[in-house]
Amino acid sequence: MIGSLLGLFGVIALVGGGALAAQAYSNSRQTTANPEYGEAVWSDEQVDSIFPDTLGGRDGRLGGLTNPKFSYWHRLGISPETSCSEGLTARTLAKAKELGCKAVLRATYVDPTGDMVGTVALIVMPGDASKKQELADAFEGMENEGAVAPLSVPGTPASGWKKIGRCGSALTAAYDEHLPYAVAATVGAVDGRLAGPLPGDWGKDFSDVMADKESWYGEAKIFARMLELHIEDLQLGGAK
Repeated sequence: MIGSLLGLFGVIALVGGGALAAQAYSNSRQTTANPEYGEAVWSDEQVDSIFPDTLGGRDGRLGGLTNPKFSYWHRLGISPETSCSEGLTARTLAKAKELGCKAVLRATYVDPTGDMVGTVALIVMPGDASKKQELADAFEGMENEGAVAPLSVPGTPASGWKKIGRCGSALTAAYDEHLPYAVAATVGAVDGRLAGPLPGDWGKDFSDVMADKESWYGEAKIFARMLELHIEDLQLGGAK
């Protein structure tokens, strides 16, 4: 009887020890998110990782923004130039420089219809979170000027992007304290159509004019937000 009990206890101990070992192994295989990595994303990630081939809607999981199945934007080209002076428009640039802008990374995308083109940018600000927010606050009221300098891409629908009209723009501060970035976008019509008065009776009222402009501003805001969410994914290790 005593021998049987000792044998039973031995089996229980072995099973328990095996479970603990399995748990320890499982824990060793897990990765822990490091929020502070967000501060190095702009310099440590490959540029085509920062600007993926496609950007689109989430499917409920981290990483869904780069799933071609949900794509809203297709990348055409990435700027090799990262200076603040090259990447931003006049008044936005002046404020960014005043606040200590470090770099501007840009890429140009086209929407799936081929009708809309846009340049999106990651604006690297000093580590103090107040700087990126101050830039975003200063941008309010400057939407008509644009935010990001358009990046043309020869041989693509964005080949004339610097010359065609800029219809909408947006600039926002990344939410997380370890993401020292402002994110901005400028969008326009590939055929050069400008946002403004609608033709005929549709353009008589100021509200009609603004309805056209607001749709472009809305597109720019969504575009910038997509890049911001993607940068958050990179901050967390690109988990999918």
